[in-house]
Amino acid sequence: MVRNRELRFTAVAAACITAACSAAAFRISEQAGWITLTAAGLLILLYAIYTLWRYREISRLSDYLKRIDNGDYSLDIRDNREGELSILKNEIYKVTSRLAEQAEALNADKKYLADSLSDISHQLKTPLTSMFMLADLLRQDNLPQEKREEFTGTICSQLDRIEWLVSSLLKMSKLDAGTVELKKDRVFVMEVMEKASEHLMIPMDIKNQHFVLDGDGDASYRGDFSWSSEAFANILKNCMEHTPAGGTITVSFEENNLYTMIQIRDNGGGIDKEDLPHIFERFYKGKNASRDSVGIGLAMAKNILMRQGGIIDVESEPGQGTAFIIKMYK
Repeated sequence: MVRNRELRFTAVAAACITAACSAAAFRISEQAGWITLTAAGLLILLYAIYTLWRYREISRLSDYLKRIDNGDYSLDIRDNREGELSILKNEIYKVTSRLAEQAEALNADKKYLADSLSDISHQLKTPLTSMFMLADLLRQDNLPQEKREEFTGTICSQLDRIEWLVSSLLKMSKLDAGTVELKKDRVFVMEVMEKASEHLMIPMDIKNQHFVLDGDGDASYRGDFSWSSEAFANILKNCMEHTPAGGTITVSFEENNLYTMIQIRDNGGGIDKEDLPHIFERFYKGKNASRDSVGIGLAMAKNILMRQGGIIDVESEPGQGTAFIIKMYK
């Protein structure tokens, strides 16, 4: 406290003023001089006591901030009394609370990243292990030609799966990082559904599945055509994989003053009730999920649609099929 330049200046100034006032008072009378000197001394003593208390409070604040800097956010320094120091304490506590929330969010992000990396590693490990085994078999000189062709086809299939997984993860990372700027063009539902189903026509044809588009050709919403196509393609792919041969996938849509509603229905085996709350979670695989399912298609679809002002819900009954209901609000 003594090292404080401002405090030393105040003490010198107070001493000079006290001396001058006391000298003037002694000229009037000796009694007036002693009264003035005593009063000035008491005021100086009171100021010194107050300054000492204030420095102790500031020292406590300094210790508090050091502990905050070391990551201890459990401290509570709130003070409901009047005064500048009380206001400062409350403001520091507000900042501490925000730092605690940010630290908690950062820890959650780190845990989520670690879990995601673990899931990605697991998803990549299975096809890579399979390809290593097939590659070892292909090295055998006495391997029959039909087996060689079969193993080669399996490796190509696994490579396609890895390529799709990596591509989807890159898209999701861009969405999570906020680096994707979605357009707000007028998107016609009929056109975007035709685009989304384009690469699924051959697999549907092989399974003898029927694809039906039913709705007003002028129905539209404001969004990004390419990313919307990606979202709807993932939903349609999910329906196709869970619809048996000869089944039907129906897309119906309509527009009103509040939103454009799109329903994508299949007549497959449906989704178990225990799985329904989790189907939009990343890397989640339900009981009826296919062996090659990764569990990111529906999560990415929901992310894309929500970023365009839409919501998605699902209704399903085991054995009765599944319906994805999307509302794109205006």
